[in-house]
Amino acid sequence: MSYCLNPTCPHPENLAHSQRCQSCGSQLLLSDRYQVLKPLGQGGFGATFLAHDQGLPGEPSCVIKQLRPSVTAPHVLQMARELFEREAKTLGKIGNHPQLPRLLDYFEDQQQFYLVQEYISGATLQQEIQRNGNFTEAGVKQFLSEILPLLQYIHEQKVIHRDIKPANLIRRTQDARMVLIDFGAVKNQVAQAIPGQSEQTALTAYAIGTPGFAPPEQMAMRPVYASDIYALGVTCIYLLTGKTPKDLEYNPSTGEMIWEPLVQVSEHLTSVLRKMLEVSVRNRYKSAQEVLRGLEMEPYLDSLAKGLLIKGDVGVKEQTNNQIANSAVLCEGSPANSTSAGVAQVAAAIRARRAKAAESVGLHPGGMRPGVLMAKPTVLESNNSNGSQNQNSKIVRKLNTQGLLTAYLKGRRDFALHNLSMLNLQGADLSGTNFHSAQLQKTNLQGANLYESDFGRASLTEANLRDANLSKAYFSNADLEGADLRGADLSHAYLSNANLRGANLCGAILTGAKITDEQLLLAKTNWMTVRPNGKRGLL
Repeated sequence: MSYCLNPTCPHPENLAHSQRCQSCGSQLLLSDRYQVLKPLGQGGFGATFLAHDQGLPGEPSCVIKQLRPSVTAPHVLQMARELFEREAKTLGKIGNHPQLPRLLDYFEDQQQFYLVQEYISGATLQQEIQRNGNFTEAGVKQFLSEILPLLQYIHEQKVIHRDIKPANLIRRTQDARMVLIDFGAVKNQVAQAIPGQSEQTALTAYAIGTPGFAPPEQMAMRPVYASDIYALGVTCIYLLTGKTPKDLEYNPSTGEMIWEPLVQVSEHLTSVLRKMLEVSVRNRYKSAQEVLRGLEMEPYLDSLAKGLLIKGDVGVKEQTNNQIANSAVLCEGSPANSTSAGVAQVAAAIRARRAKAAESVGLHPGGMRPGVLMAKPTVLESNNSNGSQNQNSKIVRKLNTQGLLTAYLKGRRDFALHNLSMLNLQGADLSGTNFHSAQLQKTNLQGANLYESDFGRASLTEANLRDANLSKAYFSNADLEGADLRGADLSHAYLSNANLRGANLCGAILTGAKITDEQLLLAKTNWMTVRPNGKRGLL
């Protein structure tokens, strides 16, 4: 089927290969490239559609968002155009992240404005709850451990999402990771300017967000980063109760949502959610990093050790003590914050937990280096709430060099959680590959093409990455201690919270990379190292 994008078309559905709409006569192939198949959603700002990109081999699916200005006066259209271009640039800037859909195109056609984005296949959290029931406390904590670093990344780009809710969070079918969609970038409505009203007011005089999920300051058109924290808290309440904000009661005196009697979670998680849901932005968590620290490590690890019970299309997931520790290590912060008392306590808790886990499987605690995953699969035993023993194991998948290269040539791009330590992958083309939480200790990747690959939370200790193409690669919370990165191209790579202690960055290219001076001080650099600002030399 081909779908007509004319907002006034009375019958937009057409036969698949029609050139023009049989109802209104409009051309159906948008921008001589995109065949629109069906609408995905509609609101006052415009509409969202599923389409095929006929300009690319295989005609891949994409999402088209159409902005429809409420009026067509020339000065209003010009304001809409400027706003549209600004928002498109924002989407392009934040799209270099494995948990965000990429911006593929944007253009104006017939006084309508269009954004084209990557299509994410999967079920929303709203659909998961409707199909499989509510999340457990462990499931909510795992959800937060995956979303909060993403939210931190978005805010670091000076972007406020403004519409976080279960319907905008998709568990991607390909790798079961959470993807945040619909940034509200095209939800700005350009109102008709009136005498005495500034252009800025005309551009922003439309409250963006979903009632109940958006906090008071956002509905008053004064959103801040903490507004997204509130919406995330409301999402957690939905995951625990299956109830939307409109189904809940509110305190008439304070405006606070009444949710605590409906959930059965620990007092610790209750206190964290309570602070996320503070009506007053002054009392709320100010950043995603604050929430992660607020979760703390010991209760967080103890809860997750009992098993991740997220219900969904991907089934029940199991985690070892290694994976739990890596989920928790998000709270450790970057090396820049390693001197703070709070982070020191977090690090101590993680080390104590790992030592305890090592003893439970017969390993000497000294044999485990903090931040490094164990190469062998382990079984973690813990007592459940009823006092009985519950085994929670996850087999770390091992691949040899030939097996990995063969799988990649056949089109496979997902090697998350795999044990790839000590493989010889010198000069291999592995661009766009997902190595999230993989073990790559002492792996030889010299001269390899790893463009836009995901190494989030991966262990790359003492790996050989000399002269590798790591442009736009993602290393959030990765362990690169002692890695050889001499001459590597790390331009525009995302290295937030990565451990670079002892890493050799002599001659490496870091132009535009997301990395702190404190991280660089822990690494080896020389006068040939290209810093993030494009200049060569030491700090």
